[in-house]
Amino acid sequence: MISPERFQKIHDMLRHRQPDLTVVMDNVNKAHNLSAIIRSCEGVGIGEIHAVSYRKSIYTEQNAAAGTSKWITMNLYPDVESAFQKLTTSGMQILVATNNVEYQDFRNIDYTLPTALVVGAEWDGVSEEAIKGADITISIPMLGMGESLNVSVATAVVLFEAQRQRSLKGMYDQPKLKPDALEKMLFELSYPRLSRELREKELPYPLLDGQGRISKRFYPEIIE
Repeated sequence: MISPERFQKIHDMLRHRQPDLTVVMDNVNKAHNLSAIIRSCEGVGIGEIHAVSYRKSIYTEQNAAAGTSKWITMNLYPDVESAFQKLTTSGMQILVATNNVEYQDFRNIDYTLPTALVVGAEWDGVSEEAIKGADITISIPMLGMGESLNVSVATAVVLFEAQRQRSLKGMYDQPKLKPDALEKMLFELSYPRLSRELREKELPYPLLDGQGRISKRFYPEIIE
């Protein structure tokens, strides 16, 4: 049984989720960068991210990273076009972070709009395909000798600007997830083992009370 404190923390997390804000990792393959990006995404309320991998080795790293966080869903794609098609269908503006083409200062972008931020591989940056599919290309101004930040650092900088803008607009004040989706995710994150068993048996989830408790009258044969 989950503690009331942990249940409330999970509930609060889901209430702050921003389903219209996401990140696309274009062939990012280093484990520490993948983990850092996932942590930044989770920290600003992103619950679903995307990763493109052209090579099997990159796919393996990304797939492993996807399993490191139970709080975020990562979708994997074989090419940029597949990822962009899904995101544009959802009405998101595609922002591609790069310093190789004409770009806008990242602080001049309206992140309160549905937004997908695309970041690239450690050495190669984002692909030409990603740049061609961008609605806007952005960059972080650099005043030193370095041309760019580490990909995970750059992602965090942009995401926390997005969080700042969304906070000022009150976008974290009310849940953005649909009520049924929020309740479903709340149960799955609070009772991961039980939710798997119920899905396998094709049984509905029971309701939870305000402290995350389940009545014993629901499925007593599998509820300990």
